[in-house]
Amino acid sequence: MSEISAASPKNLLKDPISWLYSLWKFSRPHTIIGTSLSVMALYLITFGTHEMQVTANLDLITKPSFILQLLTTWFACICGNIYIVGLNQLEDVAIDKINKPHLPIAAGEFSQKQAQWIIGITGILALLLAAWLGHWLLATVAVSLTIGTAYSLPPIRLKRFPFWAAICIFTVRGVIVNLGLFLHFQDKLGDTNFIPQEVWALTLFILVFTVAIAILKDVPDMEGDKQYQITTFTLLLGNQAVFNLSRNLITFCYLAMIIAGIFWLPQVNSLLMVIGHLLLLNLLWWRSQKVDLADKQEISCFYQFIWKLFFLEYLLFPVACLF
Repeated sequence: MSEISAASPKNLLKDPISWLYSLWKFSRPHTIIGTSLSVMALYLITFGTHEMQVTANLDLITKPSFILQLLTTWFACICGNIYIVGLNQLEDVAIDKINKPHLPIAAGEFSQKQAQWIIGITGILALLLAAWLGHWLLATVAVSLTIGTAYSLPPIRLKRFPFWAAICIFTVRGVIVNLGLFLHFQDKLGDTNFIPQEVWALTLFILVFTVAIAILKDVPDMEGDKQYQITTFTLLLGNQAVFNLSRNLITFCYLAMIIAGIFWLPQVNSLLMVIGHLLLLNLLWWRSQKVDLADKQEISCFYQFIWKLFFLEYLLFPVACLF
């Protein structure tokens, strides 16, 4: 690991507000939002696919014991999220000084030791809490942390290889999180461990969508990745090709979900599925036409926009399942 900036690290006791803001940046807010929405979405979808009337399901959703289950599950997943993104930053200080100098370790807001403590505490909390809450959640968190560790930590450091880096990201976000959380909540509801069509549809959607995110995320980071020999699809294919591929994958996701909403998912609100995904598809193409690939800032903004589309799916789909 490279030496960290000479700036004085922040102190939790002396300046708690500033320290907590640095922790928020350290946690990579877009990933925290994505994790939070995925937990909430799978919670709602579990009830949406439960064999009860909508009003009865709504009563169950707001039952204090289930709300507590939701909150504790969310906290375990957030701790796991911080561990994964924090470990990646800890191993990428030199690269982040070029690509993302605003991140707390690269900017000197956290020392290496502070980051290690945060990562260690959140990783242990995630596993202990998941073990207490249930075997499905423990399996979900443990596998996610294992893959996240292999992604960032030498000597394996799978992020060096574009294929394996993408596999890591979409396996966790696309498969493990969706199926694991659904089975966890379903188990708490007392249902048999059966995964319905709706959950498979969301899983496949998120799987392909996450591939688009995984390849697009390196487009604005070409300079640092090239200097430190981190091979990415952007360096292999060029930013225009990767940009187009990412957009086409998301387009495929929306078209597939529209077709599934009409022909394959009788338990969801077809009208909402079709109209919602058509609107998002048009928004994607409208926004993509405005991106100047020669401008790193514009590419970064578009990447954050793609995450917003990712968030919206976790709002749209459970609503279509519930109503």
